[in-house]
Amino acid sequence: MRRAIELAERGRGLTSPNPMVGAVIVAPGGEVVGEGFHARAGAAHAEVEALQVAGGRARGATVYVTLEPCAHHGRTPPCAHALVAAGVARVVAAVGDPNPLVSGKGFAELRQAGIEVVTGVGVAEAERQNRVFLTAMRERRPHVILKAGMTLDGKIADLHGSSRWITGAPARERAHQLRSEADAIVVGIGTVLRDDPELTVRLGRPWPREPLRVVLDTRARTPRTARVIRAGTPSRALIVVGGDAPQERTRELAGAGATVVRCRTRDGRVDLGALLDELFAREVRGVLVEGGGEIHAAFLDTNLVDRVAISVAPLLVGGRDATPVVGGVGRELKNAVRLGGLSVSTLGDDLLIEADVLGAAPGG
Repeated sequence: MRRAIELAERGRGLTSPNPMVGAVIVAPGGEVVGEGFHARAGAAHAEVEALQVAGGRARGATVYVTLEPCAHHGRTPPCAHALVAAGVARVVAAVGDPNPLVSGKGFAELRQAGIEVVTGVGVAEAERQNRVFLTAMRERRPHVILKAGMTLDGKIADLHGSSRWITGAPARERAHQLRSEADAIVVGIGTVLRDDPELTVRLGRPWPREPLRVVLDTRARTPRTARVIRAGTPSRALIVVGGDAPQERTRELAGAGATVVRCRTRDGRVDLGALLDELFAREVRGVLVEGGGEIHAAFLDTNLVDRVAISVAPLLVGGRDATPVVGGVGRELKNAVRLGGLSVSTLGDDLLIEADVLGAAPGG
């Protein structure tokens, strides 16, 4: 199973809206006769890849797979059918698939065919690997990561609003890796007007997937010449506006090629629950929220953040008016957002702190 999880990792950032999956086929004598992984959406699934390698040697074998085999026709035929047809004797799976189209149906089909099914092997690591997909299927909304780069005293911009560059090159490279794994990158209009970001994936090699670049812009203030529109395929820039956004402004944005999405509002801002519903309908499974501080606070206050990834630079800027990593009105200590499963790594001179959001009382 460790090898299957290792294989699945090769598809990171490339398989959405599907999960990452790896499979290893072991013949009765203990020889590995087939391996495979899901390389991208629309390509063969891991089990089918492994079966193609194994050929006739799959008969009577044990298949180790990181996720329950599918039993429905999607972009590709059902994997459970293929395993039954190949005559495998046993399937060992790490995690059941909570996708309503699968959810136990794959295991049931295998058992009905007389195939032994074992589950729960390597479950913790497999759950971590596919946390984005699993959240999306269980919650019926995208998994949300809040990403920020801040000074040691918690500022994402100085007293003049300048934020380039707080963190160093290694931390910025990691930020682009996170972008490459996301289906959508979300910022507020304040960030667009202040920084004019591209929100593109810039790694050492061309990246085949282009995440949606999403701007929360209730009044449609995004300039039609903004880099968020021009930096990639213009239609991949989603400008999310309120129902009463000026028609002239939305027409200008649409004329520049951007996709204008009208969304319901709450307290004068885009309703984040409605936003995630809209993105989920567009097959977005993972969202990277990049700010600014008020957007961070809004997502946290509505309990819509699943994980944080915060780079901390060894800088102190101080200042009452310097922008904090989380804005809003703040919380009492007893209602603080609680984090768990912390990991800390060094990126050049900076620290990267990643953690799961365990829960919090609603902010406000």
